[in-house]
Amino acid sequence: MAAVEDNLPFRYFLRVRYSECDAQKVVFNARYGDYVDLAVTEFMRALGFGAEVVDGRLDYQLVRQTLEWKASAQFDDILEAQVTSKRLGNTSFTLGIVFRRVGFDAVISTAETVYVMVDSGLRKTPLTSLFRESLERGAPGVVSDHAGYFINNAFP
Repeated sequence: MAAVEDNLPFRYFLRVRYSECDAQKVVFNARYGDYVDLAVTEFMRALGFGAEVVDGRLDYQLVRQTLEWKASAQFDDILEAQVTSKRLGNTSFTLGIVFRRVGFDAVISTAETVYVMVDSGLRKTPLTSLFRESLERGAPGVVSDHAGYFINNAFP
């Protein structure tokens, strides 16, 4: 991860793989749920909670996800997912994700995902003050690049 532009929200870059495309040669709609999971995991790492998510000290469950498609992504496109916090409740938090092709302003898809914090017994538990503050702050300017885009290119 690298900090590049402090005025932009957290950004995650991924490359569309052939197996993620359908018979119409575009990304199959269900794959966007996978993309959201990847982006959110990297967002948690950017917030400083990567180890806690992996070992289970920080756990949450998806309770609602709304996806809207505006255009199609295709094989080998590099997608940028911008992740921001939308709402924070007592036990829940909502993240917004906006997908674009790298280098283009047009939105491909948006997602709004509601999670509820759970303990080791999968019972609802309140957001800790540290986690709440981290979500409120976000990870502006941080980029996680799984597409390999920035190996030979400058950060946009």
